[in-house]
Amino acid sequence: MPVYGSSAIDMYPHRMGGHCGSGAMRDLLEWNGLGYGGPPDEGLVFALGGALSLTYVRSDALTPPVYLVGRGPDFEVDLPRRLGGAVEVVSTDDPEHGWAILREEIDCGRPALVWAEIAELPYLRVQLRMSRHDIVIVGYDDEAGIAFVADNDRAELQQVPLEALARARRSTSFPEPTRHSLFRINWPRTLPSLSAVAAEAFAQSASNLRVPTGSTIAGPAAQGSHGLEAASTLASDVATWGTLADDELEVHLFSLGAFIEKAGTGGGLFRYLLAKGCDEIARLTGDRATADLAIDAHRAAAAWTAVARVAVQKGLTATTLHAEVVKAAAVLPKVEANLAASLHSAAESLKSA
Repeated sequence: MPVYGSSAIDMYPHRMGGHCGSGAMRDLLEWNGLGYGGPPDEGLVFALGGALSLTYVRSDALTPPVYLVGRGPDFEVDLPRRLGGAVEVVSTDDPEHGWAILREEIDCGRPALVWAEIAELPYLRVQLRMSRHDIVIVGYDDEAGIAFVADNDRAELQQVPLEALARARRSTSFPEPTRHSLFRINWPRTLPSLSAVAAEAFAQSASNLRVPTGSTIAGPAAQGSHGLEAASTLASDVATWGTLADDELEVHLFSLGAFIEKAGTGGGLFRYLLAKGCDEIARLTGDRATADLAIDAHRAAAAWTAVARVAVQKGLTATTLHAEVVKAAAVLPKVEANLAASLHSAAESLKSA
């Protein structure tokens, strides 16, 4: 265990996670002694955030030219508030002020949830730039010039040079400037009824799919398709990719597979996290509609994973590969519609419990 300099956040309960947001929130909930019968699993945390959604866009203005995301932008705010807490998002373009705010949190004994640019975090060793990556700062050592970081992608706390952390926190890259943003969360002493929280979260996720607002993590994607329409648009659009040159087709398919499985989604475009959370909620509440929702969430996750696996498989001609992806994507509109219906049914069932 590293020495935290002037800070004293000991025994931070960090675990690896499938998604940066729900992984960070899972750790923070356990550190605050909150859960439903014990430390929460990440799937439960994601499900209670109500952030499940769908956005799809294809544009030559993007690199890569395909953008796909399965969660909304407000999970980090919605989850604590839904659980009875309060959240203040503090942002500044002044790096000294940004560091002072972060230090104050640590010095007061509060882990600091912040945004960071993944390309500036040396332990990730990536070239792709993405600014809205959630990490938790749990300490710093001025003399050594390092901060101690909990990241869902690593099992152990990471030592990050303060200069690298400063660069990560002032990024102006995709999807938006990090602006030294910090989430100051005041957690409740106890959690509200699980049935009530889950009902609200399921209703929000159902609305995200059925009546999407167009709100999304990435600004450029606001020009794309959202909710259930996005599933239909994607399935139709993939069918047109046969006219692309082989190298362009390869980029499109690789990008599609990466967004579904590799881009911090927990697999199956966040649907596996939802499914695991619904399994847990059904177990804890005994609600039959939530158990049915878990089944539909598992089916949706499997359908998205099937598309990703076909998109990146080797040894096929471009024509054959495209045909297989078209076939796999054709089922997405139906499974997403079923998922939205099940989310609504479970929300109504839990409300009346």
